[in-house]
Amino acid sequence: MSSSMVSVVACMSAVCENGAKKDFFGFSKYNCKVGVGNKKKMRCVLAKFQYSKTCNGLSFCNSCLVSNGFCSVDGWRSGHPGCWKSKFSGSAQQGGIRATAVPPVMEGEGTSKKKPPTKKRRVVVTGMDVITPNGQDPNVFYENLLQGISGISEIESFDCSQFPTRIAGEIKSLSTAGWIAPKLSKRMDKFMLYALTAGKKALLDGRITEDVMKELNKARCGVLVGSGMGGVKVFSDAIESLRISYKKMNPFCIPFATTNMGSAMLAMDLGWMGPTYSISTACATSNFCILSAANHIIKGEADMMLSGGSEAVIEPVGLGGFVACRALSQRNNEPTKASRPWDSNRDGFVMGEGAGVLLLEELEHAKRRGATIYAEFLGGSFTCDAHHMTEPHPEGAGVILCIEKALAQSGVSREDVNYINAHGTSTPAGDLKEYQAIVHCFGQNPELRVNSTKSMIGHMLGAAGAVEAVATIQAIRTGWVHPNINLDNPDKGVDTNVLVGSKKERLDIKVAISNSFGFGGHNSSILFAPYK
Repeated sequence: MSSSMVSVVACMSAVCENGAKKDFFGFSKYNCKVGVGNKKKMRCVLAKFQYSKTCNGLSFCNSCLVSNGFCSVDGWRSGHPGCWKSKFSGSAQQGGIRATAVPPVMEGEGTSKKKPPTKKRRVVVTGMDVITPNGQDPNVFYENLLQGISGISEIESFDCSQFPTRIAGEIKSLSTAGWIAPKLSKRMDKFMLYALTAGKKALLDGRITEDVMKELNKARCGVLVGSGMGGVKVFSDAIESLRISYKKMNPFCIPFATTNMGSAMLAMDLGWMGPTYSISTACATSNFCILSAANHIIKGEADMMLSGGSEAVIEPVGLGGFVACRALSQRNNEPTKASRPWDSNRDGFVMGEGAGVLLLEELEHAKRRGATIYAEFLGGSFTCDAHHMTEPHPEGAGVILCIEKALAQSGVSREDVNYINAHGTSTPAGDLKEYQAIVHCFGQNPELRVNSTKSMIGHMLGAAGAVEAVATIQAIRTGWVHPNINLDNPDKGVDTNVLVGSKKERLDIKVAISNSFGFGGHNSSILFAPYK
């Protein structure tokens, strides 16, 4: 401890001018933080400003107190020799402690050296999986997208005959055999079942066998699979049980309803002890999770991360809530034509459910184990509209800022971006504002092609970004981009030369962007490219 630090400690317990024992400087309203090591100053944040105060012979001058509300220990260096009236010629003594004050060590005067620049760690995708209404395998899923096959149909899991919307991108069946213990499978909410199943299948796709798993440093492997709404069914069932008695409630209703539990249970199953949590930013959840997971790898905190999103809200409370928001399409007689981004006859989005999970890995780690690299993750960005709870910014300011920041962070020029998997939800306001923002950022690029996966699977909310990231990676791998189905009468002002048409198209992708935006004004853009 430095001599000046000891003086402070002594002063903190000293008897001050009026003879009463006080806090530091004799006033309890000062909330003091003492600088140590190479920090320059001992700062005393003033709750109320008062002129020169003295404690055990130490007095601070007026000008030092005025300056930004801080008291400078080394005030004499800035031309205020009266800051310490004792001129350090005296000492502070209390309870047998004697301390002689000396000037503190200034920043840069110590022995610390600057760290040499380090090479940025690259992040690649080495595994992936999806659970969607039109496929529960990445290859089947993308082939159906290329063929323009819709997974939207009438809801079968409950009686919705009294609702104005009776269609959704519903998972009709899911086998968890071999992936989740039967006992847990019966108790878990569906969003957790989707997350665990997709997560483990992504590992299998990434060739993480039992032998490979044994060799992994599990302290450097983490899970970041988010959810926008968590365990809707588990929680709504608990409420119904409560109407009878709290004794009827499922003891797992609280933990299985929280959005983090999918990640937590998957990490427990795998024994992965690295960064594990979830993010919930409504419909932007997955992109937030993917970018955050990649950042853990870039910063050297992990070598491997399972990341993405999972959602299961096709329940009475979920359907009813979005109906009340007047956000859903009511095209019940033509389910496969209900989701129609950028079409002038769209009347709202179609709910979807499922999960998407990517296995992100540090490049050298992936190469050492001979992994197949599907694509490289280049980076991304988050912004907030700071405008409205559910409506997009009228000028698309937040989206434009998000795209520009994502390009800057990734070191990518806008000319190199020739494919965008848009958020494109099929809402009257959202589609057009996103399109305008895209044109603002990339309008001079004649190669640019834009589509929306939601035209075929609906809006999977917190899982949407991850599933669409898989579609984006598959487009890079195959050289084909899927069509925009139901785009029969494009909005006025929409250039159909930018949007992919009703058939799949060939495209040699240089850099691809996947956008996701959520209630609350959350914007996210993430970038992928072929690995070279």
